[in-house]
Amino acid sequence: LVPDGEVDSRSITEVQPEDVKGFVQAHWFAGILGWPLALQLAGWGSDRHVWTGSCPCQGYSSAGARKGDDDPRNLWPHFRRLIAECKPDVVFGEQVDGAAGVRWLAGVHADLESLDYSFGFAGLPAASVGAPHIRQRLYWVADATGGRVHVGSPEEREAEPPRAGEDGRLGDA
Repeated sequence: LVPDGEVDSRSITEVQPEDVKGFVQAHWFAGILGWPLALQLAGWGSDRHVWTGSCPCQGYSSAGARKGDDDPRNLWPHFRRLIAECKPDVVFGEQVDGAAGVRWLAGVHADLESLDYSFGFAGLPAASVGAPHIRQRLYWVADATGGRVHVGSPEEREAEPPRAGEDGRLGDA
């Protein structure tokens, strides 16, 4: 079920924008490759530009050290740097729920909107997809395409999408 591609085992702290130029998809902090499988199950074509990343949660999890942004495993600043420099069309991510996770997500939301991404999120328990436990998670999406992500016919894709707020950002709806 793993898509063909290159595996880079370096830390994201070492990756430079030129290292990922030309890739259609990039899956950061990929672990067991859940994001590529989720995209495949959702019908997201392998030719559609997307990045995914579930940043390490230990600093935000109730089971972890709870150091939040001060945890050395907080890799969001490095992921944000690459997003800012490479500007992928769409980015999906996930983080633990709870007070620390919500604070983290608020910062991610602000960062991505400052980079002209529309942003949305949903809190979902693992039980909602059949797991035998709750394990609440925050799933988020950031879209830099203005809603024009391979939807409908070529003519429909070129049409101006409906605007959510004055400047079209989801958060302004």
